[in-house]
Amino acid sequence: MHEMGIISGVLDAVNASAADAGATRVLSVNLRVGRMTEAIPDALQFAFEALSEGTLSQGAELSLEMVEPSSFCLECGEEFSHDRFHRICPHCGSYETTLLTGRELEIASIEVDIPDE
Repeated sequence: MHEMGIISGVLDAVNASAADAGATRVLSVNLRVGRMTEAIPDALQFAFEALSEGTLSQGAELSLEMVEPSSFCLECGEEFSHDRFHRICPHCGSYETTLLTGRELEIASIEVDIPDE
């Protein structure tokens, strides 16, 4: 289950950023995850809940934005959306395509609680 590894890295970055900002806790984490990563949303949620225990992120809300794949045809220049398995250009039928979106794995934002000084 590679979702545990993904979330472990996310939590390392989130907790370090929160600590650097002087936060007492993380309230929410927003991730953008491409469908081509084959990460399963429920498994990401489970991993987040399990691995955040005892950290600044414990009890934080995890929001996932699943990014659908899209590609660019190198033959005709068409940009098109598709599922994980069919990257053939629907306009000209070419197999010469390059993936534009769908492999994202980024922390879009975090919300933290910083005490008043």
